Amino acid sequence: MGQITLNKVRKAFGDVEVIPPLDLRIEDGEFVVFVGPSGCGKSTLLRLIAGLEDVSSGAIVIDGKDATDVPPAKRGLAMVFQSYALYPHMSVRKNIAFPLKMAGLSKSEIDKRVDNAARVLNLAAYIERKPGQLSGGQRQRVAIGRAIVREPSAFLFDEPLSNLDAALRVNMRLEISELHNTLATTMVYVTHDQVEAMTMADKIVVLQAGRIEQVGSPLDLYRTPSNKFVAGFIGSPRMNFIEGPEAAKYNAHTIGIRPEHLDVSNTEGAWKGVVGVSEHLGSDTFAHVLDTGLSEGMTVRASGEVALNHGDTVFMTPQPDKIHRFDEQGLRLS
Repeated sequence: MGQITLNKVRKAFGDVEVIPPLDLRIEDGEFVVFVGPSGCGKSTLLRLIAGLEDVSSGAIVIDGKDATDVPPAKRGLAMVFQSYALYPHMSVRKNIAFPLKMAGLSKSEIDKRVDNAARVLNLAAYIERKPGQLSGGQRQRVAIGRAIVREPSAFLFDEPLSNLDAALRVNMRLEISELHNTLATTMVYVTHDQVEAMTMADKIVVLQAGRIEQVGSPLDLYRTPSNKFVAGFIGSPRMNFIEGPEAAKYNAHTIGIRPEHLDVSNTEGAWKGVVGVSEHLGSDTFAHVLDTGLSEGMTVRASGEVALNHGDTVFMTPQPDKIHRFDEQGLRLS
């Protein structure tokens, strides 16, 4: 079991309320990602679930039992930090075994769990090495192994990949996703990287200033963002926003069009502009189009086969069924 329910959970530091009362339900076996800009409260919310911070009011229920005042070690959860927090003088085996040794398990049970974790995480070949002899990705796997052996009802990840380089981040994303499929255990994952959120989550929780802006599957948030904030945060490159007379034509205060939903032509289209910086990524080209006469410049996404060079005049036409409309408060219009 690994069901977690937050009922009117609130957190304040003195007079500063960092998380207004919120409700959230995480189902057993789900991979849930908390995402949002720096300072939005996502790590604080994770620490409240873990018991590393006390709630100011409200209740945290784990597997049907009120865990609000239960010490962290007794909540049945395991947390993985971005800093790895490994003991440098201990081997991989001893690092993974440490929480079990502290819990007083027998040597045979410890060995069985450690060997199983090493096999699942492809660490068997490094089991006698010390952390200083491992790569960043291997050290992170050791930290995950130390969590696995506790056989928790849920794993809590606090930006575990932020210290890794780009290539390792991609590999570890895949490894953690595969681990979730193998273990079928609830995972709650914090990141500021919306690409990580989109590629890993069953369910995304978008936070801003401690408030939940929207909860849903990655495609739900991409296709039907509930407000302008979510629309601008989910998707890379970010959504283009247009206000003024052009938005009024669609009976909206603001309209949004994703770069991939703009058709680009050299001859005709709804909007005209001049290509500024182009980013050629091989399969795709991202062009930043200026002097459009709209409320701001536009970003378009085209095939890597399309030549979009600095100074070129281009025409852009939005795909009609992909236009998002928002009111003056930034809320989605149906």
